[in-house]
Formats: sequence, structure tokens, C-alpha cells
Amino acid sequence: MRRIAIAVAAVLLLAGCSTSKDAVAQSGNFEFVAPGGQTTITYDPPASRGRVNGITGESLLHDGQTVGLENYPGKVVVLNIWGSWCGPCRTEAPELQSVQDQTGAVVLGIDVRDDRPAATDFVRDRSITFDSIFDAPGRTLAALRGYPRNTVPSTLVLDRQHRVAAVYLTTIRVSELVPLIQRLQAEPA
Repeated sequence: MRRIAIAVAAVLLLAGCSTSKDAVAQSGNFEFVAPGGQTTITYDPPASRGRVNGITGESLLHDGQTVGLENYPGKVVVLNIWGSWCGPCRTEAPELQSVQDQTGAVVLGIDVRDDRPAATDFVRDRSITFDSIFDAPGRTLAALRGYPRNTVPSTLVLDRQHRVAAVYLTTIRVSELVPLIQRLQAEPA
């Protein structure tokens, strides 16, 4: 009887440590499912992370050019969804610039539901140097299967293999982001 109780406890313990279907999808690709109202979600161990593909679009900073994840192979990428019309984005953008400058990670924005002149002024007025995909209709977000398109600002942090290591469905704090990026940069490629 004691052996059965120990075996049941071991199975329950292992089940508690297993990866749930709350966020990372099947076949190695990222698919978001809202896990019980959480606003900050991390994915560990690295093998449990889903890869993001197809994040590319028209550059906000460079007319006629395309920018996307493929421009940053082997780099930790902070993917930030923002709009010039978004109040919290006004505070967050300079902080993200600071994170990029401090860590060497790449910040790539996705500017949604926006007017190009307003977005360009927003970036220029705040001395932002990281590029953004200008995605007024939100088509780029379709590559983030299941991701809430109405949550702005929000941020995904991708490891060097462009697998989702963390999702922030709220304004990001530098104090949370810098240690995460440093940890991801130290992981084996």
C-alpha cells in the first residue's frame, strides 16, 4: 500500500511539472492560449518554447524596405506591439530603447492600428532607433496564432532561436526585462 501511495505521489509531482497546453503549441510552433487570466507568462525549460515564424513586414523607419525576425538570426529579440495612440506605449518606448542599448538584444516593434505620419513622429520625438513593422491592419499578428490582437502594449521575448520565452500582456518593466534577456543570452544556442 505504501508503494502505491509513493507511486501515485510521484506521478502527481511529475504531472505538476509537465508543460501544459496553456500557451506553447504543438509541432514546435508558438500558439498562444490565455492561461487563466495571467498577464505575465514564462516558458521554461527551453524545450517547451514554441518558435515564431513569419514576423515580417514594411519597415516604419526605412521606406520601401522590409524588416522581420529573419534580420536578426541568433539574437534575443524583444517583440513589442504598440501604437502611437496608446498612452502606456509613450512611457514604454524609451524604456525599450534603454533595454536595447543596455543589453544588446534587439527590440523589434509591431506598430498596429496606426497612421504612418503619427507613428513616425512618435518614434522621432522619443529618439527611438529600433525598427518597427508598420502593420496598421494587424496582419503581421496573424503569425502569432491565438495571440490577442487587442492587447496593446504587449511584448514577447524570444530566445536566440526565436522561440517565445516570455509574454507580457501588460506594460513591460525594465527591472523584469533586463535579467530575463541576460539569462536568455547566456543559454546555449
